[in-house]
Amino acid sequence: MNYNEKRDHFISPILEWAKSNAPQQNTAKGMLMAGDAISNCERLKGAKPFEVPSQFNGKDYITMLLQIDAEIEQGLMLQYLYSAYSMGGAKVPEKYQEKVHTWQNIILGIAKEEMGHFISVQNVLKVIGAPLNFGRESYPWDSPFYPFPFTLEKFSLKSLAKYVYAEAPCEWLAGNDPLAVEIRESVDSTVSDPHTVGALFIVLLQLIKDPKVISDETFQAATYNYQAKFDEWGRGYKGGSRGGDGQSIYTKSPDVLVAPLLSRDDAYNALSEIAEQGEGLETDESLPSHFERFLHIYKEYKAILEETNNTFDPSRNVATNPYVGSGSNLKAALDADTSKEEKESDEIKSPEAILWANLCDIRYRLLLNFLNHSFLLDNGFNNSGSTAPRGMIINSAFGEMYNLRSLATILVQTPISKNSTKVAGPPFTLPYTFDLPFGEHNRWRLHRDLLEASKNIIVQLKNFETQPHIQYLNGLQEADQKLLQAMASLTEENLV
Repeated sequence: MNYNEKRDHFISPILEWAKSNAPQQNTAKGMLMAGDAISNCERLKGAKPFEVPSQFNGKDYITMLLQIDAEIEQGLMLQYLYSAYSMGGAKVPEKYQEKVHTWQNIILGIAKEEMGHFISVQNVLKVIGAPLNFGRESYPWDSPFYPFPFTLEKFSLKSLAKYVYAEAPCEWLAGNDPLAVEIRESVDSTVSDPHTVGALFIVLLQLIKDPKVISDETFQAATYNYQAKFDEWGRGYKGGSRGGDGQSIYTKSPDVLVAPLLSRDDAYNALSEIAEQGEGLETDESLPSHFERFLHIYKEYKAILEETNNTFDPSRNVATNPYVGSGSNLKAALDADTSKEEKESDEIKSPEAILWANLCDIRYRLLLNFLNHSFLLDNGFNNSGSTAPRGMIINSAFGEMYNLRSLATILVQTPISKNSTKVAGPPFTLPYTFDLPFGEHNRWRLHRDLLEASKNIIVQLKNFETQPHIQYLNGLQEADQKLLQAMASLTEENLV
């Protein structure tokens, strides 16, 4: 959903409603400061109910808000993943390597929970008969509900402050806690108009609970078989049940929320749990929220900076918002004189790095397509013999999650260009479309097309004279070949 001033009136009613219940503006800046805007969250809960704009009915407006929330969940997930992948490297002092590794695992756990949120929001859209949304914002700030501009950047105290801010409970962020003041000032210095997602959830929960806004018959129990379920997607990540390092509650395994829905109450409870887990309406001491985990890391990071006189850097020199150059740039990179100094930029110019980045983008698109497709396959009724299309799609989606981690690990160790001290990172480039084609047969053909495109890049990467990742490439090629054969069986035998 790309932001457009001409349709700003779709979203502005919520902002106006929030402002009408807000403290006075800070006249020095002529705008709401971070602390002022957020202190209003508690007021919103007890304010006069929000009224759906007249150009919408209740279900349609709820659909729009859910679509925005889905984009926020995916955007946060990718930014957290990128931040975590940037961490580590040879320059981290041995004394702090275990600590940095622990931080990385905590943030990767939060990202897994954001994936659960993203999938759960699709379940809510599915149960009310609304279009699903697997898209997200690009680098421009597309909606005033996004906490901050989408930025793929290395892990730092400033980026961490933004994550604390986005997930913080209203009462804490608005208070006089020195850390809250520090976080507000840090975010105000880098983001012109930051947000938490509290107001969005307050309105969503208020509207979806009201039968006058969205009727009972809108909730379609018959969609249950097509929805995501914890048994399929949770992989045992429930309430820290997969253990932890035993050091603290912050290092327990993630608690992935994925629940199928039948009714209004189910939808309301699912959104409430998402808000409580990360987006800062309530917290549970036994299961730390995203806010609490990020704040825990922030405190430890600050302590190490004090110990090291601000010289500590837990991350590699990873590009910010990396992107692949054009074909002409690739040729220039191949022809470049190795002794020539290059201007530092975030453009991926190294021929090998370009191929790894393109491979990463194809696998990212495959993941989104597999997720999307899973909501179009029922829970077992379209199986034929030993073939289970839904199971194949879900297993393939998990395979792509693991591939993205492997590819990101390779990219953050690959120079962005020949003479650069900067390394690449997963670009997570937006696909040209998030839509799947009409017809089950054509959807499987699309997956096959992407796997074949991936094969072309794998072959090019294997042709490099020195290829340290040949074992991974061989394994990926073999796994893809098996998946292609299974897909061919489905399409040739007209099982789909």
